[in-house]
Amino acid sequence: MLNISNYTSELISKSALGLKSGNLVAFPTETVYGLGADATNQSAVSRIYATKGRPSDHPLIVHISSSVKMSSWAKTVPDYAYELADKYWPGPMTLILPRKKTAKDFITGGQNSIGLRVPGHTIAIELLKSFEAIGGLGIAAPSANRFGAVSPTTAESVLVVLGEHLSDSDLIIQGGQCQIGLESTIIDCTSSHPIILRPGAVTIEMIRGTIKVNVTNDKKSTIVRVPGMHQSHYSPKAKVELNRFAMPGEGFIAMEGIPTPQGAIRLLAPEYDKAFAKGIYLALRAGDEKKLSKIAVIIPDGDGLAEAIRDRITKASS
Repeated sequence: MLNISNYTSELISKSALGLKSGNLVAFPTETVYGLGADATNQSAVSRIYATKGRPSDHPLIVHISSSVKMSSWAKTVPDYAYELADKYWPGPMTLILPRKKTAKDFITGGQNSIGLRVPGHTIAIELLKSFEAIGGLGIAAPSANRFGAVSPTTAESVLVVLGEHLSDSDLIIQGGQCQIGLESTIIDCTSSHPIILRPGAVTIEMIRGTIKVNVTNDKKSTIVRVPGMHQSHYSPKAKVELNRFAMPGEGFIAMEGIPTPQGAIRLLAPEYDKAFAKGIYLALRAGDEKKLSKIAVIIPDGDGLAEAIRDRITKASS
């Protein structure tokens, strides 16, 4: 029976060897828990798709230990992408770049681009370095959930949603609750100017303050497919409804200053956007654990991280 494994240096070595042997390893990042496989092993990657119930044309993000490793996967890297990598890696940002032959169709969904990220979590980086030390080039790691469902931000959530789909030779590494709680910002870097395809903790304002090249979030100007672009995604079993007060017996999520309606079940009352992002997926899971039929969410206004929160909750409600 698969269980959660507590972090040790020996476990990291065991996990790296497991990846090299074709097993799956669920591990923590600063955003959400990822379900990892050797990104060059088609059989192992196919297990990710089967375990998640993920469409085979849906591309995967490859995790690497440093920006130096981009050259193993990307054919060309524009100067502005190097500037972003220098500023925000390790961290919650994925760069989409023209692929090398290393990046096969089973990783890219048949596209001519590859998504790369250096995660900002010590366990993830240690695992990547251990894997690379035995010849690995990168770990393909989408969120460790069933496709379209709420992403896991704790090891316990991974076990609940994927435990029955994993084998006894796979591993789940305990790393506590993820600090950010929302998936990485995805930036298309395949043309002369970057396009934000999925908002995250690296915001458009931060990017504009880092590079001189114009950056947009106009998804219509790209043909690149990336994770999280489906209209319906990040969804709990409960029906999520936006910007209304909850009725008695319904779940309710809103900023701390908004009072709980009488008879409603408060699932999250964050004081700041960062706390909203960190707790939102756990709150949605809590609603399902309580077998609620509906969850009313008043989403935050403003720029920055609030944009990423709106993106996830709007898709969860579709």
